[in-house]
Amino acid sequence: MTAADTASAAGGLKAGTVFLADCPARLAIEIIANKWSVLVLFALTDGPKRHGELVALSGGISRKVLTQTLRRLQGNGLIDRRAYAEAPPRVEYSLTELGETLQEPIVMLTEWARTNGEAVVDFRESAAAGSTG
Repeated sequence: MTAADTASAAGGLKAGTVFLADCPARLAIEIIANKWSVLVLFALTDGPKRHGELVALSGGISRKVLTQTLRRLQGNGLIDRRAYAEAPPRVEYSLTELGETLQEPIVMLTEWARTNGEAVVDFRESAAAGSTG
């Protein structure tokens, strides 16, 4: 896909106009661009999860950072927190209707990462080797 194809697919959007400081699109990108946000949203694509499940699925996130990420996503309407009146207490997180609209883009981004991740690692390694030589 060429740059022109990409611009056409994006409806002619231009970075200088869409991502101004006070633009809602910029806020949305800042919320979901965080690596932990994307991982949490992806982990929730197949249904509600508890805090501990999200820690395990997110590979390396601390409980504190996960809690901050969940609060940020919830505060922006992308996930829902449901507390059950049980002993011991049980809390589950799930995607909201708005959060579900991110499933397709996140799956596409994940597929891109799976397909091209090795190329990125190879480039970084060759660039590092070139800078030390």
